[in-house]
Amino acid sequence: MTQSPPRALRLLTGLASWLLTVAITLVGLAAVTFFIGRILPIDPVLSIVGEKATPEVYQRVYVELGLDQPLWKQFIDYLGNILRGDFGTSFSTSRPVLTDLLAFFPATLELATIGLVIGMVLGIPMGVASAYWHEKWPDHLFRIIGLIGYSVPIFWLGLVGLFVFYYKLGWVAGPGQVDVFYTGIVDRITGSMLIDSALQGEWDVFFNAISHMILPALLLGYYSLAYISRMTRSVMLDQLSREYVLTARLKGASELTVVVRHALGNAAIPLITVIALSYGGLLEGSVLVETIFSWPGIGNYIYSSLFAADMNAVLGGTLLVGIVFVFLNMLSDVLYTTLDPRARGAGA
Repeated sequence: MTQSPPRALRLLTGLASWLLTVAITLVGLAAVTFFIGRILPIDPVLSIVGEKATPEVYQRVYVELGLDQPLWKQFIDYLGNILRGDFGTSFSTSRPVLTDLLAFFPATLELATIGLVIGMVLGIPMGVASAYWHEKWPDHLFRIIGLIGYSVPIFWLGLVGLFVFYYKLGWVAGPGQVDVFYTGIVDRITGSMLIDSALQGEWDVFFNAISHMILPALLLGYYSLAYISRMTRSVMLDQLSREYVLTARLKGASELTVVVRHALGNAAIPLITVIALSYGGLLEGSVLVETIFSWPGIGNYIYSSLFAADMNAVLGGTLLVGIVFVFLNMLSDVLYTTLDPRARGAGA
């Protein structure tokens, strides 16, 4: 009974420290995106008024946007607007940026999630096999496959994939989320074309969407596979060298039990962080893939907005991806602490 208050106090202190860390990280992220947006050689006023506007019109819009204020005041106002959920208005779509983000982000989430599943399903077994057959031909083969995923630019792989599998062989559908014929048939419920078309029983749209998704999802999955397999191999090599593995073998446990139940079971906890970071990387790195495949996601939205000098949309999209990445990282830390008894013991 006498230990309860100190324990409760430690829990509250830990929670407060975590919230403070999140707040500082998000403010820092907002600062980076804001000031980078201000130093880019892009004039947001010209994107609104056009190059033929008179100096009087230019100056009036310049003042209305608050660009005549000191940078520190502009940043404070920017933070205040974000806290109210106001990311500004997109000059390209004439809609609130938050509305655009909520409309485009589900498509990115859908694509990145499928890519992550592909990366996990293939990358983890590859990493385990590489560690088990260390410095043998399976290890060398899987390391080469991962190295290609790391080394070859993802936009080049996307262009080659489109040329070979869409243009030459016709095995998959081309750019876009669905064919033009199926556009507008499915009502938006969740924002995911696969889920919405399945919920509404539009199976033609569903299978057409899968055909469009195969190539970009495999591309992101390959990118994720390269990272996950490499990190799984590293973690498994460490686990397979531990004394408990030798003890299990001496007790007569089968190799499958030793590798899967014991080594992989203990490696699963640090792999949570690896998977979370890979997921954040897919969400963050989807700009090139979505641009190549004309995928209506947040990456393509940021790309189009940047070329249209629509800085409100660029900053809003960048900040959203950064926020998701931060919270995925924080979530992995929470899960790691919750699932690992040693981490719980250290924090107690």
